[in-house]
Amino acid sequence: MPSPSEVDGVRAISREDWRIASLTALAVSLHIVESALPPLLPGLKPGLANIVVIVTLCRYGYRDAVWVSLLRVLVSALLLGTLFSPTFWLSLAGALGSLLILWPARWLPGRGFGPLGFSLLAAMAHIGAQFLMAYLVFVQHAGVFWLLPPLLAASLIFGTFNGLIAHWILFQLASRPSGRP
Repeated sequence: MPSPSEVDGVRAISREDWRIASLTALAVSLHIVESALPPLLPGLKPGLANIVVIVTLCRYGYRDAVWVSLLRVLVSALLLGTLFSPTFWLSLAGALGSLLILWPARWLPGRGFGPLGFSLLAAMAHIGAQFLMAYLVFVQHAGVFWLLPPLLAASLIFGTFNGLIAHWILFQLASRPSGRP
């Protein structure tokens, strides 16, 4: 006899699966829109999809944030035609770097590690992991690191901006009456 969550042997989509799929779709949409915008500098984008990851982390937990982040990288690469290209590997390295720094950051004491602190840490780790990947795999020349200071400065700005937006979204979600969807 099939379980209540199965129909004709096919597992029904759980509420959690639906949430992760919806959040991933939002992150992918933001990533695709952002990819159509001209960069301020080569390789410099604000990382708007990361707002969704930070909101997911703060609202639903680390596990869901990992799913949304990694699925966003994969689905975006499939849709943009960059799967297994250098862009894909740099994006994946940045996502993994961000997720690795967010794992221990969840348990650090203090109020600085809300959405703004998480966003800043993730932005720094993202650019650091991308530079490490670029150096180890694509451009084995120390000159690549001349780009690191301006891009770290940009990631501070974008990390702050994205963290403030994530904070505002979380505030709006928390202040909704419980009867509203």
